[in-house]
Amino acid sequence: MSASMPDTATERVAAALARLVAFYEHLSLEGLAQRGAVYAPDAHFKDPFNEVVGHAAILAIFEHMFVQVDAPRFVVLESLGQGQQAFLTWEFRFRMKRLVSGEQCIRGATHVRFDAQGRVVVHRDYWDAAEELYEKLPLLGGFMRLLRRASQR
Repeated sequence: MSASMPDTATERVAAALARLVAFYEHLSLEGLAQRGAVYAPDAHFKDPFNEVVGHAAILAIFEHMFVQVDAPRFVVLESLGQGQQAFLTWEFRFRMKRLVSGEQCIRGATHVRFDAQGRVVVHRDYWDAAEELYEKLPLLGGFMRLLRRASQR
């Protein structure tokens, strides 16, 4: 094997995971063209607001993110790969274009499954939209915090 080609399944997943982490930590509107190296053409992507299949649909989600918020960036806190799967914890940091000033942070986790070429075939994000987003909005935030406190009694 050449030095650039991982020779075991574990090394292939580690390389795929490193590529995925780098893609997210350096995400830019211009860098979205690299999604083909990270995601399989028929990849499934799901988060609390979206459930889509394929490069074009995944690209649309990221393009929409850049329209909706300023200075979006992901910070991957931890990642763990096993078999053809990986799990990441992260923070999504951004500034809202309206409603709320200052940097915002959403904490979440992602489960991914890779194909034989090391591309993501399943991407599922887990984060609490109520706590991480809605509670930070004027008016709606107060109502969401009130509901959370009432449910904890």
